[in-house]
Amino acid sequence: MSDDNDLEAWPSSTRHPGIDHILPSESLKSLAHPLRVRIYDELSAYGPLTASMLGERLGETSGATSYHLRQLARSGLVQEDESRGKGRERWWERRPGSIAIPEARDLPPGSAERLAVRLVEDEWYRSREQNFREFLADGDQVFGRDWLDVATSDTINIRLTPEQLHGLVTEIDAVLEKYIGAYKRTPSPGSRPVQVHINAFPLVRGEPTDHPDEESR
Repeated sequence: MSDDNDLEAWPSSTRHPGIDHILPSESLKSLAHPLRVRIYDELSAYGPLTASMLGERLGETSGATSYHLRQLARSGLVQEDESRGKGRERWWERRPGSIAIPEARDLPPGSAERLAVRLVEDEWYRSREQNFREFLADGDQVFGRDWLDVATSDTINIRLTPEQLHGLVTEIDAVLEKYIGAYKRTPSPGSRPVQVHINAFPLVRGEPTDHPDEESR
């Protein structure tokens, strides 16, 4: 799940390239609130918004979104976009750069940090699934053939060793970094927010491939 706009959950020894830092404990705990994760995701996907805009998009009051924005700002996750707004209107954006959340299995069972990681992960995956379901349900009413013909959702089944899977993910990351570097800060005219979902993991109910030497025994 590598993108300089999204949260990531990777141990420090194997995390994807281009990540600026892993969230410290206090920032992680500050983010671990369902509405704050939704606010953070909304700013990540769509760019700067006001508390009122966020309230309308998320079905919350502007007072609630304003409060949680201030909490996220205190922990350094979002900041005010001072180039926008007039008078009392305040625009907010997420701080630039990739971040990672700790790997839950590396944290003590039952600890506040581990519970925070699980909450953030659950909300993040819920948001990702919702975005995809919205595209499936309403995409043909919103987008033209130029978008619908190139959007894709693929499921690929393949047998790999851990080393081979790591190589695959590393190559995918290199392609993503190329496009992030080219278009993230300087989007082309006519571009829209695009979300890329990539899951690469071993199937829990799968069995390892037999070693050739074992087949002859």
